[in-house]
Amino acid sequence: MSHNPIRTWRNIERRVSRKIHVGKVAVGGDAPISVQSMTNTITSDVGATVAQIQACAEAGADIVRVSCPDEAATKAMHEIVRESPVPLVADIHFHYRRAIEAAEAGAACLRINPGNIGSPERVAEVIAAARDHGCSMRIGVNAGSLEKSLLEKYGEPCPEAMIESGLAHIRILEDHDFHEFKISVKASDVFMTSAAYMGLADVTDAPIHLGVTEAGGLVSGTVKSAIGLGNLLWAGIGDTLRVSLSADPVEEVKVGFEILKSLGLRHRGVSIISCPSCARQGFDVIKTVATLENRLAHIRTPMSLSIIGCVVNGPGEALMTDIGFTGGGAGAGMVYLAGKHDHKLDNDKMVDHIVELVEARAAVLETQKKAAE
Repeated sequence: MSHNPIRTWRNIERRVSRKIHVGKVAVGGDAPISVQSMTNTITSDVGATVAQIQACAEAGADIVRVSCPDEAATKAMHEIVRESPVPLVADIHFHYRRAIEAAEAGAACLRINPGNIGSPERVAEVIAAARDHGCSMRIGVNAGSLEKSLLEKYGEPCPEAMIESGLAHIRILEDHDFHEFKISVKASDVFMTSAAYMGLADVTDAPIHLGVTEAGGLVSGTVKSAIGLGNLLWAGIGDTLRVSLSADPVEEVKVGFEILKSLGLRHRGVSIISCPSCARQGFDVIKTVATLENRLAHIRTPMSLSIIGCVVNGPGEALMTDIGFTGGGAGAGMVYLAGKHDHKLDNDKMVDHIVELVEARAAVLETQKKAAE
């Protein structure tokens, strides 16, 4: 079979799913893959919860999930919803009444776990509340909380059991003529997660929410999520995602965007291409990149920046980035703009100068964008 690898190797053909809405955010269809996180504050502490939601939104989160374990939490949701800059998903376990209360409080979506929400009758009441208050729903299947009947049938958590659980709950929603839902089938095991999602993608057109649940700490969880979610996204599966880390929720958002950016599926902020540093480096690459990541965190305009310590790969990388700096020794390096060397710069002036260049380019691009609109 003949093909042109130069034209096809970067293409990702996304699975076609139907489109739903989580508040103002479209999920599925041709909508961008959205990034979610979840608060870890006590929900009834409105100030702390709103502050964390705002921090996540500032980092780029499109949607934030908030746990509603008790009546105090759902009461607080009224004010939290009013203060939130992004749509909120109410996370519901065990107590179906909390789902109804969260819908009444203005949650944009209700996340329920079929393994612990209760009888079909209780689920029906939740569906009615979601419909009445304009909520979408997420069916959240977890390997660690599958229904007892499925564990007895399959003997242990497995992709087949997770898919069967999800499809059974889909039938309940569709039997009530409710179609504003997305679905997830998460496990902490990367292989089980990938197999479950791949099987699920073949048997439903519902939007799919991706996640490797309980992935671990910042480093280990990032690696597991990048492998598991990256594999699925590359296959075209996934309409929204959460990176589940034992870390600050803001870090979940950052990692989620980096995964999507690495695959060309979302573009936000400055993408820094940098070398790991070696004895050839003309400046402290590691320290410089860390400083630039912090100084440029406020930039939302998509842009590429290369920071390379020497001339072995520096000029070549700079050809493919919007702005670049390549170490040249003797305390100075070369600044590249739009792939072309532009001017020489002392290393000790590098950080401030690059920040100025990035901010200036971002301002120009945003002005052009607004003019085009």
